[in-house]
Amino acid sequence: MTVTRQDIDFLVATAKAAADTEIMPHFSNLTAADIKTKAHASDFVTIADTASEELIAKRVRAAWGDDFLFLGEEIMERQPTLIDRLMEAPRAVVVDPIDGTFNYANGVPAFAVIISVIERGEVKGGIIYDPVRGDAACAIAGGGAFLVGNGRPDRPLRVAPAAPLSDMQGCAGWYYASPEERDRLLSGFSHAWGIMNYRCGGQEMRLLVDGRIHFCYYHKLSPWDHAAGWLIHREAGGYSALLDGSPYRPDLRAGGLLMTPDEASWNELATALRG
Repeated sequence: MTVTRQDIDFLVATAKAAADTEIMPHFSNLTAADIKTKAHASDFVTIADTASEELIAKRVRAAWGDDFLFLGEEIMERQPTLIDRLMEAPRAVVVDPIDGTFNYANGVPAFAVIISVIERGEVKGGIIYDPVRGDAACAIAGGGAFLVGNGRPDRPLRVAPAAPLSDMQGCAGWYYASPEERDRLLSGFSHAWGIMNYRCGGQEMRLLVDGRIHFCYYHKLSPWDHAAGWLIHREAGGYSALLDGSPYRPDLRAGGLLMTPDEASWNELATALRG
């Protein structure tokens, strides 16, 4: 199997349908009963997350049949062993129905719908759709990265030019890191020009692949959060690896993913972060 531009256009249309039908009608319109917490007091799930995931699953199955693994963030809460099948599945569709639910639940317009297609452990296609802007950062493995939607012509995506560490700025998340790891990471990031955190990896990676920032770092990993962005970043010319230098795999749940414009800047920032 292979992912085509037609497949990507279908996934973008599916994300748009979820946004128009389930996400945006509830935005800034949720009651306390519509929001629940998960692993942490600031880790939310809303009725829109669940409804969005169900709509995406229904549309993908209607178009592609049932001969694939559907792995959604909310399904994983109920069936955590599903991820054990990810690397061997002939095709998997991996979905974060609302990335940045903390923002969404608090009325902050920075969230995304993330969908990737993974075949036998290899990320073959991915999109990060912005429900507010109505466009998507997309990539096909070996086919480049591009921005589509919102009535505008397609536009190629390209990472920022490499810069000295002292001039680099980017986004970082160290949730679930130990106190010692946090101290080490913060010390390393102090060598960069600046760091920020949007509480939405999808929006942060959109900035990254469009050359607006130089790096992203994610301590805790999940395929619904990072697989699509990892592919789009690679196809936009970027370099990434785990903090120990090993390659990214979509089944990994830890290890620290560092994404930069090129290998030289990765080495410089990784050296600082490792202490």
